[in-house]
Formats: sequence, C-alpha cells, structure tokens
Amino acid sequence: MNIPNQITVSRIIMIPIFVAFMLIDFGWGDLTLLGATLPVEHLIGAIIFIFAAVTDFIDGYYARKHNLVTKMGMFLDPLADKLLVSAALIILVELGFAPAWIVIIIISREFAVTGLRLILANEGEVVAAKQLGKIKMWTQIIAVSALLLHNIVFEMFSIPFATIMLYVTLIFTIWSGWDYFYANRRVLLDSK
Repeated sequence: MNIPNQITVSRIIMIPIFVAFMLIDFGWGDLTLLGATLPVEHLIGAIIFIFAAVTDFIDGYYARKHNLVTKMGMFLDPLADKLLVSAALIILVELGFAPAWIVIIIISREFAVTGLRLILANEGEVVAAKQLGKIKMWTQIIAVSALLLHNIVFEMFSIPFATIMLYVTLIFTIWSGWDYFYANRRVLLDSK
C-alpha cells in the first residue's frame, strides 16, 4: 500500500476517535472562545475532523505529484470522505446543530453516487472525482467544521455562517450528484 493510500486509511481510522470526542462527555468542562462556549471535547473533535479533512488534500496532492494514483486510491479516497462527512453530519443532527432533512439528502446522494461507482467498477471503470465533486466536498468540510465549532468565529458578528454554508453544501451536493448521474447515464440505461 503506497503512502497516499495509507493516509486515506488513516482518515478512516480517525473517524471513531472523532465520534468519541463528539459524543462522550469526558467531564473536561467548557471553553469560552470569542464569546461563545463549547465543550472541550467538541473542540478536540472538531480539530480531529479538520485534520482528517485536510489529509484528503494531502493524499491527493502526494499521489498526483509522485504519480502514485491507483485504482484502490480512487475508490478509497471518496469512500473515506463520505464516511467522515456522514459521521459528522449524523453527530450534528444528534447535537441539534443540523436539520435531519438536509443530512438525509446529503447522505442519500453519497450512497447513490457510491452505488453508481460500484456499477462502473463492475464494468472496469474507476471514475476519479470531478471538480464539482471536489467543490461539494470542500463546502461540506467548511460547513461541518463551522457547525462542530458551534459557529464560534462568526457568532460574535451575528452571522449564521455555518447555517449558510450548510445550505450552500446542500446545493452543491444535489448539483454534483445530478452531474455525476447525468455524465454516467449510459451505464444506467444500458444495465440489464
């Protein structure tokens, strides 16, 4: 397994650690930053999430720079992203920071695209993420990070940045999903 794929696997391994910090009260108290209060565990969980999300850029950059792009990486990388973001979104619903209907649409899109990727893989095609999918991923990372941090930075300016970004994410999620299915419609139409 090459280094980019090891980085991708490490992102998957970080997910249960992130979940533990977000859902278990270790009794470490609250922290006040920029006039907003959040549990210390949530701050640590948010940092783990952000670090794991940044590894998405690192593994992709390293794989392209050193010509280490593999079919395994092209499959694992988006899967790791989907697992990380889905875990975070489900936690945000549990904590009351994200509406369930938005999370259901986002996760449903991820399952649908993963299913299409499996159909394509069965036909010998491994499709790398397109630019629109990458934009979708980064809007998800920004929205989820802001929500995990309880919108701290923007709360002092009374700007619902995290909520705005969640809706931007929803738009890119639907758009990129439609684009992915439209670009690969022949597979669905030709399937027997």
